[in-house]
Amino acid sequence: MTKQTEKIDLRVSELNNGGVQEKLDAEFSKVFQNIHDYNTAATDKRTVTVKLEFKPDEKRQVVALTTSFTTKLADTEPVSSTVLTGKDISTGRLEAQELKSNAPGQTYMDFEDEGVKTDVGEPVDVIEKEQQKNQGIVDFQKKRGNA
Repeated sequence: MTKQTEKIDLRVSELNNGGVQEKLDAEFSKVFQNIHDYNTAATDKRTVTVKLEFKPDEKRQVVALTTSFTTKLADTEPVSSTVLTGKDISTGRLEAQELKSNAPGQTYMDFEDEGVKTDVGEPVDVIEKEQQKNQGIVDFQKKRGNA
């Protein structure tokens, strides 16, 4: 018995006049954009799955070939922040602001504008001037209603 030789002349890059390759290239682009996104974990795996589905007719002569792609990218990393909340004792209004320093009540140096800021990012010199006009005493906690 001799082995039959098949002649299957299908090239993925040429299917649908290059349309399959074009879609695969688009999926590659998504993968590499995700790899270079600093909001994702660098070493997470990314996958592109190519599915070729063959559906022959009743006579087994004409085959409908459908190509589909499934791409799994790395998830974006979660972003955390700390929010300070309290009630302004003079107005009763609830307030919430992101904590910019590492600890409530602690000032920090903002290197972008080279200014000292409160724990929620307000310039200290502005608050000092405002409170000195009114009372002569600077109380950062009182401004937020935590005193």
